[in-house]
Amino acid sequence: MSDSKEFLDRFEFRTIAENEIGQAINIEHTCFPPYEACSPENMTSRIKKAHDFFLVAVDKETGKIAGFLNGIATDETEFKDEFFTDAGNHDDKGANIMICGLDVLPGYQMKGLARELVRRYQIRERERGRKSLVLTCLDNKVPMYKKFGFEDKGISGSVWAGEEWHEMICVL
Repeated sequence: MSDSKEFLDRFEFRTIAENEIGQAINIEHTCFPPYEACSPENMTSRIKKAHDFFLVAVDKETGKIAGFLNGIATDETEFKDEFFTDAGNHDDKGANIMICGLDVLPGYQMKGLARELVRRYQIRERERGRKSLVLTCLDNKVPMYKKFGFEDKGISGSVWAGEEWHEMICVL
């Protein structure tokens, strides 16, 4: 068994529970600078409205979330900043998923956990009949997302946190 497989066996992958909102907020604020991180209010609202679109990796040894991937469903095809701030944009039956965040705590990074979260999310949403996953990322993350099966569509219309973002798509 490879080291990566043994590492991934440490995790339970499942939908977030409402009593884990505080953990998700803390992880978000650990993984992103304050000007990019989702506010506690917006994270709480998103989890309550679209909890089934939060895939968490729980470390079986600690019982705590080590990382998560979250998004909202919509029929829109391009990412807009309002997806970060208004959970009212979520439509359970939407054809596309706008990924709002991939968060992995520093102690778990560079070991394949982010890749596994994305892989499982892709499979789950393909099985649910979704057409695509769309996300925005900074220039330095484009190669990582390409390895995860995303295509770079170029510079996004998103101006979140005053940054220039690439819009990436994974056709399911």
